[in-house]
Amino acid sequence: MSSIVEKDYQSQKIKLDTWKVIFKIALNYKGAYARVLGCGILAGIVDLCMSFMTMWAIDGFMSPGTTKNLPLYIVAIVGLQALLCLTTLLMVRACGYLESNLSSDVRREAFYKLQTMSFSYFDKTAVGFLISRLTNDVSRIMEMISWMGIDLSWGTMAIIASLIAMFAVNLKLALITIVCVPILAIVSVLFQKKILKYQRQTRKYNSMITSSFNEGITGAQTTKTLVREELNNQDFFTLTGNMKRASLRAALISAVYLPVASIIISIAIGFVLIQGGHDVMKSVITVGQLNFFINIGNMMFEPIRHFAGIFAEFQSSQAAAERVVEVLTATSDIVDTPEVIEKYGDSFNPKRENWEPIKGDVEFRNVSFWYKENEPVLKNFNLKVKAGENIALVGATGGGKTTIVNLVCRFYEPCEGEILIDGVNVKERSQLWLQSSLGYVLQTPHLFSGTIRENIRYGRLDATDEEVENAAMMVGAHDFIRSMEKGYDTEAGEGGSNMSTGQKQLISFARAILADPKIFVLDEATSAIDTESEMKIQAAAEVLLKNRTSFIIAHRLSTIRNADRILVIDEGEVIEEGSHRQLMRKKGHYYELYMNQFRNEQFTKSLEAL
Repeated sequence: MSSIVEKDYQSQKIKLDTWKVIFKIALNYKGAYARVLGCGILAGIVDLCMSFMTMWAIDGFMSPGTTKNLPLYIVAIVGLQALLCLTTLLMVRACGYLESNLSSDVRREAFYKLQTMSFSYFDKTAVGFLISRLTNDVSRIMEMISWMGIDLSWGTMAIIASLIAMFAVNLKLALITIVCVPILAIVSVLFQKKILKYQRQTRKYNSMITSSFNEGITGAQTTKTLVREELNNQDFFTLTGNMKRASLRAALISAVYLPVASIIISIAIGFVLIQGGHDVMKSVITVGQLNFFINIGNMMFEPIRHFAGIFAEFQSSQAAAERVVEVLTATSDIVDTPEVIEKYGDSFNPKRENWEPIKGDVEFRNVSFWYKENEPVLKNFNLKVKAGENIALVGATGGGKTTIVNLVCRFYEPCEGEILIDGVNVKERSQLWLQSSLGYVLQTPHLFSGTIRENIRYGRLDATDEEVENAAMMVGAHDFIRSMEKGYDTEAGEGGSNMSTGQKQLISFARAILADPKIFVLDEATSAIDTESEMKIQAAAEVLLKNRTSFIIAHRLSTIRNADRILVIDEGEVIEEGSHRQLMRKKGHYYELYMNQFRNEQFTKSLEAL
């Protein structure tokens, strides 16, 4: 299970700043909100008119026992009902439009934000948490702020109209009715903290469950090989149990809250009936007026009941909003300065005409770096690499090899010191300026959904089919691609699931070659490839890496014998440096590594021969 724990929001108070981010996006649909509010207000007015029509029916037809003006009454009732149906239709359509478009906009903005984030953000944020926030949480928020417009507009108008009508009919009965309003407010405040607490817990566990699903699917093979099925089930049942308990507590409190509000309202109406009945007996008001007053009272209390539900829903959505807004407002650890953006553009709006060509000189000046405070990976690291030089990095796992190349690529920023490309601090150029001239082949290759041709073409989108196929030929991938049923138009599958690891690696290598990078990084790129494929890539690499600055992190030391310089890295320091021959003559650390690996390979071959 993931070691990344979802952020706890329990100690946070409700902040309007959280909702400002959401409402800023919602303001793009002011017209739709205006339609909802307008129709809601009209619906409230129609409800008020219907109460007047009921009073007219009692005092005008029922009490005197006459049918005079009955046709006019029927026409008026039918007209009001038709108008109410029309306003309801328009409101529902507008709310549906708001929900779908707002959800789409928030997800697009969040996806855009994630494209700009540095590697460190994804180190600290689990994929499952992000998926949960951008699916479940976004849906919950947008459903609320889209549809609550109906209750707010209709309810507000109903309350205002009801108060005016009640005070106009009978001051004493109106005062009795509104006594319950401050009591309702006090009850709402008492329930607020508990509801919010458990809704936040529910959203937190929901993210953790989504993350667990993600790990269970992507790590299915590891689960089988380590026989972790039972342990995974126990962990998952614990998460679902925690979410169940938090959800039940939130539901219980909400379930208690709404009836309590209804009881308070019912008591108020009961007192109105008692006092109103006495007034009817004394002929202070008519039966129609009393009925009108009761209808108006219900008309006012009905939206208050809805407001109680909205209040409870808001507590739930507040927790979801906090999590979504955290994604929308996240800031990358690597940000280009305004001056750099002004001249060179950003990742989505590059000003390529201002980009200086990259030669490939790389320099580390007193660079220190750590992923966690007080745990340095590099400390005062210095290195000069000339353009076109081939540098190999070897050493024990965790020594800092990958960190060095990630800093060269500006996937992370030095904590101290500076990195220069062609004598210029990389911070004085845009990220895209550097990364557009990089070729990076990872130890674990990743392909996108789409055809093999499309995956190779991602290296350079304007490449022709011939150039794509030439790149595949250079790494020896052309033959196996052509042998597939649809050749280059074969679907790679999600993450390249339709191909072997070695085939995916060759395709990712062809993709990097097609980009024609000035700086090439191979992060143990041949470790997952069979010997025959490795020989093909080595032959192609000798040609491709010529006159290009390249960094090779090597597991198989036999692949780096032709490197211009080999750096032996241990705990973030270069403990040996030189060509393969020079280091072998020294008979130091590199010599021991090479000979041990050579002996192991010979032993393996002997066993295979048997």
